[in-house]
Amino acid sequence: MIRKLAILGVGLIGGSFALALKRAGVVGQVVGYGRNRENLEVARSLGVLDVIMDTPGAAVAEADAICLSVPVGALPDLLTQIAPYLRDDALITDVGSTKQDVIFAARAALGDRIAQFVPGHPIAGAEDSGATAARPELFHGKSVILTPLAENRAETIARVSGWWQACGAAVTEMEAERHDRIFAAVSHLPHLAAFALVAELAERPEAALFFQHAGSGFRDFTRIAASHPEMWRDIALANQGALLDEIDRYQEALARLRQLLENGDSAALQALFERASTARRTLTTYLDRS
Repeated sequence: MIRKLAILGVGLIGGSFALALKRAGVVGQVVGYGRNRENLEVARSLGVLDVIMDTPGAAVAEADAICLSVPVGALPDLLTQIAPYLRDDALITDVGSTKQDVIFAARAALGDRIAQFVPGHPIAGAEDSGATAARPELFHGKSVILTPLAENRAETIARVSGWWQACGAAVTEMEAERHDRIFAAVSHLPHLAAFALVAELAERPEAALFFQHAGSGFRDFTRIAASHPEMWRDIALANQGALLDEIDRYQEALARLRQLLENGDSAALQALFERASTARRTLTTYLDRS
């Protein structure tokens, strides 16, 4: 049972975490802090928060569970601000889409209290943001990856895992470097591709005409371009190395495709499309679980 949960960054993920734990009956009071007071007031009116705090330190001072749900670029400063106010028995987790940079920042800010921090990444979300987007079922049946530290005790990891399981999520563990490499390919690159395509079309003189005639394929592919710009800027920069590698691989794949098209190579184009189609149908089995 969590006596007091502090949510720092009360948006889709942080707000849904609070609502899910409330629905599960495993949390007493939820306090929140964020940069946008209006959003915090909305969160309180919706029952996401019980109490609004004016500073990060005040939010965590009496909390035994802390969830950091802010863009990864904001985490170093936030961790530094809360470090002096942490209870000795408080456990901290985050929801960032990158892990190596977060762990580096946590070590710098928390020092010998690093064992209280268990890095995490829920594989759930949407292009919507803010407290109004929060919903208690967001994590139900979804995956949550923890990237534990050598300093974490087994019971500490189990407690944080238990929070997510109470939200209905399936929890797995992974090494941070592997996590960042995988998500550069399957999450970060697709977002950048969608942002790039929509931005390029939007700059054309007849942009409105293109968008007016866009069908379901375009909508499906570019839906994620409506995601939170600040959050994705921070993710891209935080996972720069792995993401640059994936961009290079994707550009090579596009170059091969362009060559086949230029050559009018019908057989090779069909073979490539068939391989991709088969892989995508197989992928559906995994996607249906997440």
